[in-house]
Amino acid sequence: MTMKLPTNYTKLSSKGRAAARAQYVREQNGLCWHCKAPLDEDPPKEITDKKLNWDLFPKNFMDNPIHLQHNHLNHQTEGAVHAYCNAVLWQYHGR
Repeated sequence: MTMKLPTNYTKLSSKGRAAARAQYVREQNGLCWHCKAPLDEDPPKEITDKKLNWDLFPKNFMDNPIHLQHNHLNHQTEGAVHAYCNAVLWQYHGR
């Protein structure tokens, strides 16, 4: 099944979010939307060297290594990202 992307993140079920994430991974050729590194590897050092305030994130935030990035203003999905890239986007860029 192929969905029309981007889509409204807030209207997706957890199954829909997983499907969107998987489709983005395919469409991005397995590369992170943010750092462009392979999603089956760790993000580059310039990302992982950024200090994070873990109090900003839910306890299980890092449980899934690949996240579905979305714009917090318009709720549109943007792509699949490493969990750590998602944290950096949230903390440092308000995304």
